[in-house]
Amino acid sequence: MENTAKKISKAKKTLDVSTASSKTVGALTSGLAILRFLARVEGSVGMTQVARELGLNPSTCFNLLKTMVHERLVTFDPVNKTYSLGLGFIELANNALEKAQYSRLVRPYLEELASAYAVTATLWQRSGNDRVVLVGRVDSDHALRVHMSIGQRLPLYIAALGRVMAAHSGLNRSELRQKFNELKWQNPPSFETYLGEIEATRQQGYAVDIDRYVRGVTTISAPIFTEPGMPSMAISAVSFTAQISDGVVAEIGQYLSETAQRISAAFITALPKR
Repeated sequence: MENTAKKISKAKKTLDVSTASSKTVGALTSGLAILRFLARVEGSVGMTQVARELGLNPSTCFNLLKTMVHERLVTFDPVNKTYSLGLGFIELANNALEKAQYSRLVRPYLEELASAYAVTATLWQRSGNDRVVLVGRVDSDHALRVHMSIGQRLPLYIAALGRVMAAHSGLNRSELRQKFNELKWQNPPSFETYLGEIEATRQQGYAVDIDRYVRGVTTISAPIFTEPGMPSMAISAVSFTAQISDGVVAEIGQYLSETAQRISAAFITALPKR
């Protein structure tokens, strides 16, 4: 009987832990409910109406709205004392849609790259001024292959894609050195070598990183532009260094450069300008 009671007690504790770990954050849930409500209604609405419709405490509702106004997710009309969705919310939505659109449009090229060269084909998009995020990936059929997760972030100027971004950044030598000094490599090149590889990237249209960012891994990248200037994306091939020869590296680089140019031309011509 005592053993049974202990088992029941242990089961209850386990259930409590499981339930606690699955609890949501109330303030965040309420804030999202407010955003969804503002997205549904026409025009702007007052705080009292928002609180009443969502069953929120007026004081809590006011503080949440005030915070979202500060973050530019919501705008406040001081004359009418009403709230509506702000540009910050629209920017987030547009960025999410753009990433999905870019990934969908580029995927056939990633599939072709992965199949032709037995590499992991990836699409990276700039996120702010100092990061890129993985928004597209196609794995090869090779038994041993490099795997990365969608949503993974990297410093903007690291690896092959970093040399691509640096080549079109417009940064001077001093600014590039500052960025370079902030990077973490497993086998770092010298700054002079890094500069030389950036210049080579400008000349040949693609960049290569062999065993620098990660020992035993080779990455090859080319820039994709959605408008003239700084690349907004990079298309990359990733492979274990032992599985790829020097001749194939150059061949992949040329393929990436030509492919990236075609994609860039299509995006610049077809995508609506903001």
